[in-house]
Amino acid sequence: MFLFLSKLLPLFIYPLGIACVLMIVALVLLWKRPRWAAVPIVLALIALLVGSNGWVENSLLRSLEWQNLPPAELPTAEAIVILGGATKSASPPRPSVDLSEEGDRVFYGAQLYREGKAPVVIASGGRIDWRGSGAPESADMAVILETLGVPKSAILQDPSSLNTYENAVNVRQILEKQGIRRVLLVTSAMHMPRSLLIFKRQGIQAIPAPTDFLVTEADLLESNRSLQARILNVLPDAERLHRSTRALKEYIGTGIYRLKGWL
Repeated sequence: MFLFLSKLLPLFIYPLGIACVLMIVALVLLWKRPRWAAVPIVLALIALLVGSNGWVENSLLRSLEWQNLPPAELPTAEAIVILGGATKSASPPRPSVDLSEEGDRVFYGAQLYREGKAPVVIASGGRIDWRGSGAPESADMAVILETLGVPKSAILQDPSSLNTYENAVNVRQILEKQGIRRVLLVTSAMHMPRSLLIFKRQGIQAIPAPTDFLVTEADLLESNRSLQARILNVLPDAERLHRSTRALKEYIGTGIYRLKGWL
């Protein structure tokens, strides 16, 4: 139930959710107090315009992604841990496992293995039964990792984790069995701050190895480079709204995890 509520309730405080709630309020007011209906309509419009604004999006993303910028040379470790959320199951009509937007995690983990950063790769992630079907994400990641040149013998799996807290708990159990203490933690840059705190709370010596950066120095320069860019940054954009929502999700998730005592 906690997992379901943690996915459901925050929807109503994201820009799109707030806008929908405000529009429902406006419909009620049109029936009861029509002169006040304009207020929630204007607030809904503001929520959507702010959430899809380019400068707001970049600021939210940067505040998370740039907390753990990778060094010029990552140190070696005893294992590479890749967190789930990077694959889509091989469900028809897909011919095989697909990578999601966060698929850079799997590519980067395989790259680090080929560079000799660690001798073992741990793929961590299950699959929520009411949000899809198919093999656990760890198994899907293992398929991609083998395709990218990581031998099956070097891949360990955690197939039951359904959130970041469970990732850390289950990985810690694997590490204890294997006698591993220091790992390179691979996840999306936006997800790294929360993940790193949770892993360290579990006593894991985790070195951040972020990937899947959505904001780069070039993006920040481009947004202010010309009048055309500044105009486009103000206009609503569905992709920017999606990314702003993802950033807010991380902040809300951090707050919930603190209340649960997981951080």
